[in-house]
Amino acid sequence: MTELNIARDQILEVIDKLIAKKLTIATAESCTGGWLAQVLTSEPGSSSWFQSGFVTYSNESKQSLLNVPSEFFGCDGAGAVSEEVVTAMAKGVIAICKTNLAITISGIAGPEGGTREKPVGTVWIAWCWEQEIRAKRFLFAGDRAQVRRAAVEAALLGILELVS
Repeated sequence: MTELNIARDQILEVIDKLIAKKLTIATAESCTGGWLAQVLTSEPGSSSWFQSGFVTYSNESKQSLLNVPSEFFGCDGAGAVSEEVVTAMAKGVIAICKTNLAITISGIAGPEGGTREKPVGTVWIAWCWEQEIRAKRFLFAGDRAQVRRAAVEAALLGILELVS
């Protein structure tokens, strides 16, 4: 088990799939603060398939580091916790890191920050492999740590679904 209490066999299954398909991966995370990258690099030898991890917590860092369009964050935009933003983050990661696979996460882990439209526990995750981008909205229950852990687990499961 890692510090995040994610099952080691799940992590190893993801790693085995990446190695078998000769894929490299990079991440960009907001609400999880790098936990996905930490989990993915918890096993020795991860430098052979893990390219990079970004923690783009602020809207400004999403724009400057990943080239997310600023209009996504304006009054008429979808906001940081949206399909548009995680998709743009994934495209940015692929372009910048020259990796095969990108996983991006943005959400509201709480305890504050939620709205009626986007309550605490709302998380968007995007997976990008080759020309395919999948994005999915989740609503996780629990405290801040539980929301973050659930987001990491969902991201790992999404990797398995995408590359299997």
